[in-house]
Amino acid sequence: MSDSAKAVEISDKVFTGPAPRNHTTYYLETGLPSSTTIFFVHGWPELSISWRHQLTTFAGLGFHCVAPDMRGYGKSGLYSTHDAYRMEEIVQDMLELIDHLGKEQVILVGHDWGSPAVGYFVSHHPERTLAAAFLCVPYFSKGFSLKELVPTVDRKIYPEAEFPLGQWDYQKFYEESFEKAESEFNNANPTDLLRALYRAGDPSGAGKPVFTAYITKLGGWFPGGIPAGIPRDDNVMSEEDEPIYLDAIMRSKFFGGHSWYMNHAANTEYASRAVNGGNLDMPVLMIHARYDWVCETVENTKMMEDMRASCANLSEAVVDTGHWCEKEKPMQVNAALARWLAVECPPLWIKDGTKVLRKLGTSM
Repeated sequence: MSDSAKAVEISDKVFTGPAPRNHTTYYLETGLPSSTTIFFVHGWPELSISWRHQLTTFAGLGFHCVAPDMRGYGKSGLYSTHDAYRMEEIVQDMLELIDHLGKEQVILVGHDWGSPAVGYFVSHHPERTLAAAFLCVPYFSKGFSLKELVPTVDRKIYPEAEFPLGQWDYQKFYEESFEKAESEFNNANPTDLLRALYRAGDPSGAGKPVFTAYITKLGGWFPGGIPAGIPRDDNVMSEEDEPIYLDAIMRSKFFGGHSWYMNHAANTEYASRAVNGGNLDMPVLMIHARYDWVCETVENTKMMEDMRASCANLSEAVVDTGHWCEKEKPMQVNAALARWLAVECPPLWIKDGTKVLRKLGTSM
């Protein structure tokens, strides 16, 4: 087997961090460990395997790639209290794994809740950060919380009298009715649930309220139940990946993933202790998903005001995709990431860098 073929083999590993935390992280790893590391951070309700298209691509380009199951998901540590899922704890998990890998600095890429996790990491540990990319969810220097999100709501779509929290209503529902939300998800048919959640982007949703704005009014996510027999959307969830997600749901259930929504106050306080007031100097990329109607950042410029003001070296790209962009449009997402790394971070291409950059049409 050639060295290049070996480089894109994905290994699954388990690491238990030091006492007294003793947190266990399951993670996927590929590429050459001596190369620059890209650390991929998934969101709700995903897994390390969500990044499989990125892991193989960037390992093939010469990077060392790592993607953990985050706290509360898959085969990583599960905890029984909400405060165990504070961002400060999650950042520490990331630090311990990066230390275990023997890396002083890494590139971080986050999607969905993984984007805020990356944001908290890089704002508290810029010395450990080479560059950071945010998919769908932008960086908020004062923390990712309802306090920061609600002022960004597009009131043309969500009149305040009818939708006081706009599309972020679902997050308040977790705070006020956590047990009900958890029960809905835990008791649903897992196959139907996955297939209902993982749908490709729909351009026809432009300018219309999204379903997450109605959760409190409806009294839950699925008040009438999830229709049985929903077909799998192959654009987002492959036949190969679906059983992996189903196994993870049966193991972890939803307490952990939903608890990420239960720490707004603690996370805001943590953000207040960020280095440099939360301003970022390293290269930063925002990938907008054009058809993500919850995190709508293309037309709703208010969603991007903080990030554009806080990031001194910000690049942006738009991909015609829905929220699950890294799975729905992996080639386009990978191209945006690769071009950004080539243009803004050329010294990080330490494995055959000149050759890769020339393929991308960029010189050193």
